[in-house]
Amino acid sequence: MTLLVLSGADVRALFPPKEGFAPMREALLALARGEAHQPLRPVVAPEGAAGLLAMMPAHTAAAGYGVKIVCLFEGNTALGLDAHQGAMLLFSGDTGEALALLNASVLTELRTPAVTAVATEALARPDAAQLTVFGIGVQGAAHIRTLAAVRPVDRVRVVARDTARAQQVCDSLSASLGLPIEVASAPEEAVRAADIVVTATNAVSPLLRREWLRPGTHVNAVGSCVPHTRELDTATLADARVFVDSVESATHEAGDYLFAAREGAIGPADLTPLGDVLLGRAAGRESEDEITVFESVGLAVQDLAAARFIHARAEETGAGVRVEY
Repeated sequence: MTLLVLSGADVRALFPPKEGFAPMREALLALARGEAHQPLRPVVAPEGAAGLLAMMPAHTAAAGYGVKIVCLFEGNTALGLDAHQGAMLLFSGDTGEALALLNASVLTELRTPAVTAVATEALARPDAAQLTVFGIGVQGAAHIRTLAAVRPVDRVRVVARDTARAQQVCDSLSASLGLPIEVASAPEEAVRAADIVVTATNAVSPLLRREWLRPGTHVNAVGSCVPHTRELDTATLADARVFVDSVESATHEAGDYLFAAREGAIGPADLTPLGDVLLGRAAGRESEDEITVFESVGLAVQDLAAARFIHARAEETGAGVRVEY
């Protein structure tokens, strides 16, 4: 038996921004149709440890079995490393044979903004073109690249703690994308100018305030994927229509939701699965002035769909390295 090993460079080459939209949309549809099986991810988080480990298994008839095993080390950002480190294993749905081992850091980096792009296409106003991004680490930069590839973005404003480093990243992105990208002088000013906001940080207290959001803004909350983190204030969740990739996952894992729920501002009935919107059995944006929020926690079925897509492309192109297993 041989195992196809796909490096981070392989994953990046086989899953460019424009290519991720369709498989992530289909993953959300499969979940909404009841065609995907994914338990809540078990998490190993020893007290006092520097990071945590999460396991994300899933199955669909189309993609077979897969499991992503990922470590989340929030301190990695200061070391110039991705906070997500791990591996993705893909198995045959017919025989259970291990088919491929993929770099999970790059897989997570690319599939997350691809899901955001699906949510933004479904929920933002059609004319939304002013983008503000909180955070310019791996996810912040990836979201700029992906949204610029799939939407007509006119201008990007970045809110970051390290303005000197942020300026370097913004200059590089601006040159490669041919798009005005600037470091914002103040968070409030950047949000008030935005049609679309992305929060992609590891913040533990709110960065985004309801009073900054102008009518009709769409917010993608990406960083709050574990219970102790939080990027949005309670008032934002209380006033907005809130959409999620999974109600079960959001109510167990999304810090933005959990903090607001404890304050009595929101409950499970207030969350709409994005897949239901794509399927046409739930309404998306209902007015020009409505504020919409997509609370993204990241799902195993998304990783599985991305891995299957990448594996198929690798088989077509001969990418990767085969090793005896």
